[in-house]
Amino acid sequence: MTQPTPSRSQRAEAAEDAGTNPSRNPTLGDVVARRFDRREVLGGALAVGAIAAVVTPRALAAGGAAADGVRAGPVFPFAELPAGCDERHHVAAGHDAEILIRWGDPVLPGAPAFDPHAPSAAAQAMQFGYNNDFLGYFPMPGAADPAGHGLLVVNHEYTNEELMFPGLGRQDGRTAFAGMSRELVDVEMAAHGGSVIEVRRVDGRWRVVPGSPYARRITATTPMVMTGPAAGSARLRTAADPEGRHVLGMINNCAGGVTPWGTWLTCEENINYYFEGRLPEGSPEARNHKRLGVPAGLYGWGRFHPRFDLAREPNEPNRFGWVVEIDPFDPAWVPRKRTAMGRFKHEGAAGLLAPDGRYVVFQGDDERFDYVYRFVTRDRVDPADRSASRDILDRGTLAVARFDADGRGTWLPLVFGEGPLTPDNGFSDEADVLIETRRAADLLGATRMDRPEDVEADPRTGKVYVMLTNNVRRRPDAVDAANPRPDNRFGHIVEISPDGGDVAAAGFAWEVLVRCGDPAVAAVGATFSSATTRDGWFGMPDNCAVDGQGRLWVATDGNAPGRTGRADGIWALETEGAGRGTGKHFFQVPAGAEMCGPCFTPDDTTFFVAVQHPGEADEEDPNAAPATFAQPATRWPDFDPALPPRPAVVAITRRGGGRVGT
Repeated sequence: MTQPTPSRSQRAEAAEDAGTNPSRNPTLGDVVARRFDRREVLGGALAVGAIAAVVTPRALAAGGAAADGVRAGPVFPFAELPAGCDERHHVAAGHDAEILIRWGDPVLPGAPAFDPHAPSAAAQAMQFGYNNDFLGYFPMPGAADPAGHGLLVVNHEYTNEELMFPGLGRQDGRTAFAGMSRELVDVEMAAHGGSVIEVRRVDGRWRVVPGSPYARRITATTPMVMTGPAAGSARLRTAADPEGRHVLGMINNCAGGVTPWGTWLTCEENINYYFEGRLPEGSPEARNHKRLGVPAGLYGWGRFHPRFDLAREPNEPNRFGWVVEIDPFDPAWVPRKRTAMGRFKHEGAAGLLAPDGRYVVFQGDDERFDYVYRFVTRDRVDPADRSASRDILDRGTLAVARFDADGRGTWLPLVFGEGPLTPDNGFSDEADVLIETRRAADLLGATRMDRPEDVEADPRTGKVYVMLTNNVRRRPDAVDAANPRPDNRFGHIVEISPDGGDVAAAGFAWEVLVRCGDPAVAAVGATFSSATTRDGWFGMPDNCAVDGQGRLWVATDGNAPGRTGRADGIWALETEGAGRGTGKHFFQVPAGAEMCGPCFTPDDTTFFVAVQHPGEADEEDPNAAPATFAQPATRWPDFDPALPPRPAVVAITRRGGGRVGT
C-alpha cells in the first residue's frame, strides 16, 4: 500500500524524534518510579491499576465542599462540545468563534490583496504570515475599553510549501528541493517571524484596524541586535557581522510571553530545520551543533542564502535559538535577542513577578528528553517607568530544573565557573554556557523530560504548569510510574508549587496533574478525574493559558482521527478542588490543523486562538492522500476551490456578552 506523503509538520516531528540528549541524567519517569515502590507498581508486567492508583489526581475538598481558597460551584459551567473531526471549526454552545485575520490578509498599509497563484516575497512581507502560533494581547493605553481595543502580537512559526504553493508538492532533501526557486524561498522567509496588528471590538465583533501606525511585520530578514552576556562572542561572528552583535531575522518562533512592562517575548524553537551543509573539518562547533540537531535540512534556504550553509557560515546557527524581545508600541525599537535567557529550542516565555519585584520567566526546551528552565532577573521591575525595564532581561540567572523522587525539586543555576561549568569542560566564559545551554544543563544533572512544551504560571496561586506533549521514543523496557506505556503518544502535565509561593525560590514541590489519553482504554493509563466525559479527555498537551480567574485552558497538537479519534482543540482543565483533573472540551479545529496561542483579554470576555496548518493529511491514516494545494484535507476558512487552506486567528466570545467559558 502506498504510504501517505508526510507534511512539513509531520516530517518535523520525525526529526524531533531523533533526540540529541546523550546524557545519562534521570528522566522524570525514573524519578517518579523511585518515588513509589517499584515492587508495588511494576510487578514484572505493567500493572495499570496500581499505576493509576499512585497518579490519579487528588481531591482537595472532601465531598465537593469548597476548601480554604478553593472555588465553590462549577469552575467551567459551559455546555461541553462533542469531540470529533471535520472540515470546520466548532465551539461550545453559547459562544461565537469568528475569523479575525488569515494568512495573506493585509497587515501594513498598501499591502496587496492575497493571491496564492502569484506568490511574491514583497507582498508577503506586508501581509499576515503563515502558521500563526503564540498570541499576546496588549490593551491600548488610554483606550475607553482596554479589553476591547489593543494590539495583538502573533508568532509565525514555519511554512508548509506543499499547501502554500500551487503544483509544488512536498519539498525537502528527498526531493532535493527541486521545485524551490529563490523567489519561493524568499516568500517562505517573509512568511516567518511575527505580526503586530491593532484590533478593536465594534458592536460586539472584533476587527483589524486598517492603516494602524502600530502595524508591523517581522520576518527572517528583519534586522535585530544580540544583547546580554553572549553578545559579541567570537562564536556569534560571521562574515556579514564581524562583531557578533547584529543578526537578520528570527525563525521558527513558537510560543512566547508578555512582560509587565508591555513588551512581547517571542521564542525561537526548531532552528535546526533551516540549516544544511557540512561543517569545515575539525570545526569547534561540531559538538555544539550536534547537541541541537544542526543541520536538519528541512528547508532549502541555504541554496540561495549562504548564511544557512554550514560550510560557509559555521557560526550562523549560534545566532538563533534565543528569546527575542519586541516592543509592539514602538516600531522603531530594534528587536533584541536576549542571550542571558539561554539558547535551546524555546517553547514559551511566560512569567510572574516575584514578591521582591524581580521578574521570573519559565521556559521549556521542546525536544524529547530535554529540560525545563527558569530565568530570574537581577533587577526589580519598576512599575512606574516602562522604559527602565526594557533591558532588564540582559542581567539575571538562568537555571534548569531537577525533579527529585520525594516530590521536591531544585532550580540549578547555569553560571560559569560554578560546579562543572568550567574550562575543564570546554566553557571559557558565560557566553559559552549560554550558547551551549543544553550541554551545561546535561553536566548539572537536570531531569530529562518528555518533550516540554509550553510552561505557564498562575498569578493567583504562583503555581506553574508544564505541558509535556509526548515521547514516542520510550521503549517497552523503560516504562515506569511516570510513563506507564511504551511509545507514549499522549503526554502529561506537571504542576510546580514554588516554595513559599515565591517563583524566585530555589526549591519547589511538584506532582503530576494529569496523564493524558483515553481513560476508557486501560492500557493507556490516563488519569483524568472520573468526572471527565468521553469528550473531555485529550492527548498531546501543547500550549496553555491561565485566564483572569486562574482557570487552566489547554491547547493540543497531535490529536487526529488516526490517533485519538478527534481533532485538536481547546480543553478546560480543573486544577483544584474535588474536580481536579477534570477535562472539558471547548473548541475544535478543522481537519489537519493544530491548536495554538490561547490568549485572553484582561476581562476574559474574548479568547483569541490560533489555528495552524489546516488541511494537512492524517499521517496515521494509511489511506489518506497526500495533502497539497490542490487536495487539502479542508479548505478552511474560505472554502473557496480557488484558495488553499489558510492559517488564521479566531476570536471567541460569549453570545450576549460575559466571560468566555461561563
